[in-house]
Amino acid sequence: QVQLVESGGGLVQAGGSLRLSCAASGRTFSTYAMGWFRQAPGKEREFVAAISWNGGGSYYADSVKGRFTISRDNAKNTVYLQMNSLKPEDTAVYYCAADLHRSSSLATPEHEYDYWGQGTQVTVSS
Repeated sequence: QVQLVESGGGLVQAGGSLRLSCAASGRTFSTYAMGWFRQAPGKEREFVAAISWNGGGSYYADSVKGRFTISRDNAKNTVYLQMNSLKPEDTAVYYCAADLHRSSSLATPEHEYDYWGQGTQVTVSS
C-alpha cells in the first residue's frame, strides 16, 4: 500500500511558475518509479512526466518538455514537479502516481500506475 498526497497547486499568471509536491507513505519510496499526470476539464487524464527510483532517469510529454522538471528526494519521500513558463493550456488537476512494478524503466500509460493521489488544481490565467 502507498498513500500519496499532492500539494502546491494554485492560481498563477501565464509565464509564471509553480512547484508541486507529492508526499508518499507506505512502501519504501526509493524502490519504485513515480509519475505526474494531469486532467483538464472535459479531457482525459494525460501523462506529464515520470522519474526513476533514484532520479537518474526521467521522461516528459512533448507538451511540457523544456518547461517542467520532475525530481525526487528519497530522504523526504517526496516527488516534485517544477513548472515554469506556464501557459493557460496547462490548467488542469495534477495527480502524482506510483508505479510499483518499475524502478528504472518508466511508463506513460496511466493503467501502469498502481496508486494515485487525490490531485491538486493548477489554474493558469492569460
